[in-house]
Amino acid sequence: MKDKYIRVRTSERRLNKLRLYANLTEKTMTQVIDEMIDSLKIPETGNSDARRLANASLSSTNIAQ
Repeated sequence: MKDKYIRVRTSERRLNKLRLYANLTEKTMTQVIDEMIDSLKIPETGNSDARRLANASLSSTNIAQ
């Protein structure tokens, strides 16, 4: 799997909270963020392509056009 990068702007307070949580749970900030993203519930929209993308592995996120 080829890793992708995201850039996020947040407050210093939130960044410090993320750092503290990661440290207390002995995880990296990336692991914490990945777990949070994986826990997101995708609402039913009737859009099967969107649901397929949300559940796809990162290496296969291209939709056939």
